[in-house]
Amino acid sequence: MIPALMPSFDLSLRSYRIVAYCLALIACSMSIITPAVAQSVLRDAETEQLLIDMSAPLVEASELEPGNLDLVMINDPSINAFVAGGQVVYIHAGLINAADTANEVQGVIAHEIGHVTAGHVVRFNERTRAANGITILSLLLGVGAALAGAGDAALGAIMAGQQAALGSFLAFNRNQEAATDLAGARYLSGAGITGKGMISFFEKLRNQEIRRGYSQADEAAYGRTHPLSGDRIATLRGLLEEDPAWDAPPDPQLQERFVRVQAKLYGYLAEPWQTLNLYPESDKSAAARYARAYAYHKDAQVDKALAEAQALLDMEAENPYFLELQGQVLLESGRPEEALIPLRRATELTLNQPLIASMFGHALIATEDTANYPEAERVLRAAVARDRFNPFAWYQLGVVYAERGDIPRAKLASAEQQVMARQYPQALRSAQAAEAGLPYGSPDWIRAQDISLQARSELERLRDSR
Repeated sequence: MIPALMPSFDLSLRSYRIVAYCLALIACSMSIITPAVAQSVLRDAETEQLLIDMSAPLVEASELEPGNLDLVMINDPSINAFVAGGQVVYIHAGLINAADTANEVQGVIAHEIGHVTAGHVVRFNERTRAANGITILSLLLGVGAALAGAGDAALGAIMAGQQAALGSFLAFNRNQEAATDLAGARYLSGAGITGKGMISFFEKLRNQEIRRGYSQADEAAYGRTHPLSGDRIATLRGLLEEDPAWDAPPDPQLQERFVRVQAKLYGYLAEPWQTLNLYPESDKSAAARYARAYAYHKDAQVDKALAEAQALLDMEAENPYFLELQGQVLLESGRPEEALIPLRRATELTLNQPLIASMFGHALIATEDTANYPEAERVLRAAVARDRFNPFAWYQLGVVYAERGDIPRAKLASAEQQVMARQYPQALRSAQAAEAGLPYGSPDWIRAQDISLQARSELERLRDSR
């Protein structure tokens, strides 16, 4: 550091540290706090269809446009669900694992739809900016006091501002959550779905709070983003018990599908020994066989995994998800030719469901028989036409294009993957290469232009934010 550029005042070590602390907090306060999807997204055709079917009557009751609400599963063991912007509800795998019934999950979805309809994410950001304003002002006052040598006064200014901002923000958030509980109750009522699941799930949360030492005291509630579950239950119980739908019986088919998906998810995520302890071989239910099939597959016990898959197909020969399971085990065990029959049938039964069709396309390519590539291209193009946010399908499609020498479209498929992975420099290069080789004005040429523009815009935004 050049001595001539140093400030003329002297700082004590304590004041210097306070200034450094203030500047660090100012930097942190400049960013808007939003829920972050830090874990990976879990995608499964059967699970996604179940969530769509569970939420459909709630979406209708909320007067959202049918088909405009997306539900995304997150690989996170905590019991949580949230809305981070737009009409998307994120559900943690831990929530599915903790729920006892489909009705409990419907209660959570109803609550989250309330956040969507109320535009709470936008208001959350506005309130965070207001809280940041209070915080930054207090920090600047603290810097001024520290530079003047009043270290204690600086620290007092900082702490007072932080406390005011935090109290204001948390109170606002608790009010939002309470209002959303009531909205969720309305949507359950409008859909004719009992609110018993909502109450029982809040009781689970309350039991967790008790174990963690939370009380109903106002002091404890002050530092929380959500109202205490005991308060929420007391408010909602009287409202829901008076609703005509309170005694409505749950949908038995929906419950059976939920139990299967829950077991499937557990088998996929847990260690095999944990799955086999929870779902022992003595349990011959479809859910248990589902869980064990994934446990054995993960443990490289191929014959046992295939035996469980076959037992499921003996129960329901035309169940597309059981066929998908059988095909997946065969494919991932190095037997792609055998996987073609169940995966082709699963694709037909689900009318080319994108995730199942992508696996079928992968199996066709994995046979290394170029005679299968035209069918693979048709299947994969249909998959990405229905679901563009499927990087695996784009990768497989790129393999087909490259094999037949269509390098511009192979580059376009790479660009699709890269922009989804936020690899913007690579996406820009791939899209530009695709655009240069594609027929001018064709749909693929236009898509390459769109990706170029998106990548450039994101790169400029990232550069400006530094």
